[in-house]
Amino acid sequence: MTNTTFADLGVAEPLQRALQAENYHTPTPIQARAIPLLLDGKDLLGIAQTGTGKTAAFALPILQQLADRPDRVGRGGARALILAPTRELAIQIGEAIKVYGRHYHLRHTVIVGGIGQQPQVRAMSRGVDILVATPGRLLDLINQGHVRLKAASILVLDEADRMLDMGFIRDVRKIVAALPRERQSLLFSATMPADVARLAAEILRDPVRIEISPKTVTVDKVEQHVYFVDAARKRALLIDLLRDPALARVIVFTRTKHGANRVSEQVDKAGISTEALHGNKSQGARQRALARFRAGQARVLVATDIAARGIDVDGITHVINFELPNEPESYVHRIGRTARAGAAGIALSFCDSSERSHLRGIERLTKRPMTVAGDKRAQDLAPSADRAAPRNGQPQRKRFRNGRSRRAA
Repeated sequence: MTNTTFADLGVAEPLQRALQAENYHTPTPIQARAIPLLLDGKDLLGIAQTGTGKTAAFALPILQQLADRPDRVGRGGARALILAPTRELAIQIGEAIKVYGRHYHLRHTVIVGGIGQQPQVRAMSRGVDILVATPGRLLDLINQGHVRLKAASILVLDEADRMLDMGFIRDVRKIVAALPRERQSLLFSATMPADVARLAAEILRDPVRIEISPKTVTVDKVEQHVYFVDAARKRALLIDLLRDPALARVIVFTRTKHGANRVSEQVDKAGISTEALHGNKSQGARQRALARFRAGQARVLVATDIAARGIDVDGITHVINFELPNEPESYVHRIGRTARAGAAGIALSFCDSSERSHLRGIERLTKRPMTVAGDKRAQDLAPSADRAAPRNGQPQRKRFRNGRSRRAA
């Protein structure tokens, strides 16, 4: 399907013009498989993580179908509902719909928590064609009578596994109960645990299952290196690495919100422009941090796993795992921030003695060992026991510049 075009998939000309303006010419695998099915009205179960192009895979058919059926909706109504687990992802989907639908006269709005509800209530007062929302705030507005979903003929659940991990399952079920029984339903999930499988069985009717395996694809496009270093010395190593200008746009992942703040403050004091992103920040502060990072005003974004999915920023050169996640899948999502739209990327991971089991789990999942990285400075910062025995029989590596490593002499 390498020569397939959006026109071949049945995408309407106004949408094609919008895609061309964004330099999108070749559909991704999930777009090539999903768009014709969705235009045909099928329910869909998509196993795909962020970075595969799934937003366009569902947004383009929704826009086209609604434009072909210019129905009116009443006060508080919506013709299509897209549920996302986080505010950042919901806002990003809303921005994508605005871009793709620029040649249509369709109304859309985004409803999320963390900000005042009155602008959202006003936006819903005339009804919208497409509503993008997080479950908690949406359910609040439904209960207050500001949102009515009986006219919604399309439902999308994006990042369903993340939604369940965040405890939204009851809210999701209540929202689905407010929708008409006759509808087209789509569910996307990076993984398929039992809870997600049960939810899919509840809301989908004879769905077509599409499974994209980006774990291998993403991992293959990312150079992966591990530094063995004591926890107390990680900050010094991080600042030393960030002094290399080759690390031009970097996301640093920490395990906790407080850790993100501490690391951000330390890097900032070293004279490196930094922003922190985590769930304790207000929505406005989170959006400002992302805007500064996207614009290049902040070279480093220190974040919790809130940024591992649904944050699409072009040109991220490096991802640094200041702390390894205890769930291997989270590692794959993290490093996927630097391998976007076919680009390559570099992932650096700091591993102390307490994180060895996390590293083994990651390598089992990715089916490839990380390259041991370090130079004299990094080795001085690492515990002697870790330096003494290179892992997996691999020789120690010298400091790499411009994303390349070389064997020690």
